[in-house]
Amino acid sequence: MKKLFFSLILLAALVSCKDSKSKSETTESSDETSQIFFNGDIITMDAETLEYVEAIVSQNGKIAFAGSKEEAEEKFGDAELIDLKGKTLLPGFIDPHSHFAMVSNTMGQVDLNPEPVGTVKNIPDITKRMKAYKQENNIPDGEWIFGWGYDDGQLVEHRHPTKAEIDAVLPNNPVYLQHTSGHMGVANSMALKEMNVSASTPDPDGGIIERMPNSKEPNGLVQETAMYPFVGNMLQILVKDHARHFDSTQEYYAANGITTAQDGMTDRNTIRFFQSQADAGKLKIDLIALAGYAELQSNLNDTTLQFKTYKNGFKIQGTKIVADGSPQGKTAFFTKPYLTEVPGCTHDCRGLPSLTQETINELFVLAYGRDNQLFVHCNGDATIDMIIKAHENACNILNQPLDKDRRTIIIHAQFTRPDQLETFVKYKIEPSFFTNHAYFWGDDHVKNLGKERADFLSPMVTAQRLGLKPTNHSDATVTPVNPLFTVWTAVNRVSRSGAIIGDNERTTPYQALKAITSNAAYEFFDENLKGTLTEGKLADFVILDKNPLKVAPMDIKDIQVLETIKEGVSIYKK
Repeated sequence: MKKLFFSLILLAALVSCKDSKSKSETTESSDETSQIFFNGDIITMDAETLEYVEAIVSQNGKIAFAGSKEEAEEKFGDAELIDLKGKTLLPGFIDPHSHFAMVSNTMGQVDLNPEPVGTVKNIPDITKRMKAYKQENNIPDGEWIFGWGYDDGQLVEHRHPTKAEIDAVLPNNPVYLQHTSGHMGVANSMALKEMNVSASTPDPDGGIIERMPNSKEPNGLVQETAMYPFVGNMLQILVKDHARHFDSTQEYYAANGITTAQDGMTDRNTIRFFQSQADAGKLKIDLIALAGYAELQSNLNDTTLQFKTYKNGFKIQGTKIVADGSPQGKTAFFTKPYLTEVPGCTHDCRGLPSLTQETINELFVLAYGRDNQLFVHCNGDATIDMIIKAHENACNILNQPLDKDRRTIIIHAQFTRPDQLETFVKYKIEPSFFTNHAYFWGDDHVKNLGKERADFLSPMVTAQRLGLKPTNHSDATVTPVNPLFTVWTAVNRVSRSGAIIGDNERTTPYQALKAITSNAAYEFFDENLKGTLTEGKLADFVILDKNPLKVAPMDIKDIQVLETIKEGVSIYKK
């Protein structure tokens, strides 16, 4: 399994890939060169059922032809012939949801991931790594140290570290450890003091500061909105390294066959940074940002920000709202309670919404009134009920049809109910699922939520049957960027223990591929630009060593990306 995932240690090595080059480095003559790709499995993804073509022609960064090899050679007689030698060519993968900037930021943090992503097994492993990181990097006392990716559910102790355990090895540095879910973290005593969190600090709305037994003294764990000051501080400190890691992060995405990446929650300063990189010709892939909901009003009033339009490969698509938390972290908001103990809760433990219904209503009215596409983080069914109410309320206030083509996206939608999926169809709301949870936390969901709810995790099959266009994502850094692994989890739904999490929701490889190609393009209103091998669209391709539709389902995760091509230019080659 370890070979599935690119270690962050390898990211820097990828930068030196001799086959990678930026759009700005492409010469005029290479732009004008036509190429005919043939002698492989060329899957167009341009139909509801499987369709192959013999040849695809790339010319001037776009697809000039898709059809028979004979006709391609007749029309483009001077084109360069590219023999695929039996390999598979698909549209470049489109990332439905991840956090590009956070992936970049992890390069300045200690990797605390459990297997198969990392090697951490217990809390002593965490504390040893943190201490070694300070020593190996000569970090002075007083300077912040950050770690990412720890998972209490996979630790031998089956609990979060405490501030005392971190203090024991790093008493003189403020330390913050980000949970793998991205919805909570642990701070040591010095970090809590730096962020003014003490026994007298109340829990913020939508958040929990966990306390020591029989005391109001914080034990270090901060959940949901309580973690926001710590994450905001971390991002401010790490922002200085954005430019240094930008190319490495692009290479990481390109090495996974991705030609369009997403940054799933982007503040105004980072938006400006991304646009500056794009304007300087430094984008090798397209990058889509979702602006943060806290800045919605100011973003809409800023005439320098233009939504839904690419500029040099970068665009701000819409706005991201975080409406609840994490199911494995037991902060996702459900109509029925969790079945196991929930930290910081003693009764009716159903998680909690991150925002009030009133606040969500206001955001929807503001966004819908300005035709701003919304992407809403929802895991639990109670939160999805809140979003449906907000949608109905906004349409009523604005006198807009409920089924206007807004493409409001429910990010994760992991525990949506069948009746909610039917409402999605009526209101033209689309889900972006997260089937990687079946592997990483499927066993936990069975324990925490019961088999019935766990089995309906990210219901790809039901959504497709109803006529929805679901996508499927990694939510990196929560799970590694690897589109083929999302295909594997959607098709097999196998947990770490080998259990099948929802046999009826195991989808076909073809439908799983649609979730990261044509459906993903639709999510971003890019269906006329990319996502299928169709004449006139961008020549964005990924070449694989094997065909995901022809190998055994359990072998899909082992398929290798051989080459990634962006607008006719090779940007990664194995």
